[in-house]
Amino acid sequence: MHRQHLQDKLFSYSPIDENEALMLIDIMEFVENYKNCFDRQLSVGHITGSAWIIDQDRTHALLTHHKKLDRWLQLGGHSDGDADTLAVALKEGREESGLDDIIAVSEGIFDVDVHLIPARKSEPDHYHYDIRFLLEADRNTPLIISDESNDLAWVALDDINQLVDDESIRRMLRKTRELTMNN
Repeated sequence: MHRQHLQDKLFSYSPIDENEALMLIDIMEFVENYKNCFDRQLSVGHITGSAWIIDQDRTHALLTHHKKLDRWLQLGGHSDGDADTLAVALKEGREESGLDDIIAVSEGIFDVDVHLIPARKSEPDHYHYDIRFLLEADRNTPLIISDESNDLAWVALDDINQLVDDESIRRMLRKTRELTMNN
């Protein structure tokens, strides 16, 4: 699997704070040390691609209530061998929302995160080295809830902090607010 494209993106990425900077270092080391970093079968962890989907007015973000983790999150999933993390984020966003019109705001990385996934059934606990992209879609297009979700919702940016306590989502929210202030 070809890692250089992701390594180049990671090298040029600028984290927003010290916590994200430490996770960026972890991801860069992981990608460097594991040629098969995109393989879901790698038991220590693997690269995942996430979709932080905002509406065209940049006032709402699309969140999913994840069935297995029982909490509100951004959409996304496993690379399953695909080294193009942006393509993974777009594919997962489309599959998990039913939206066909999702576009990338930028091809650059929007956020990175490393988090532990708890053990389940025959799968040991492992890390997701998550590469996140800022995507955009029409909030008026009907959503289709996938088998992986309990629910999908366009959540007003002002309401996200009341719905989630995950620092990585709050970090993406801060980044989104900075974008809207600068545009």
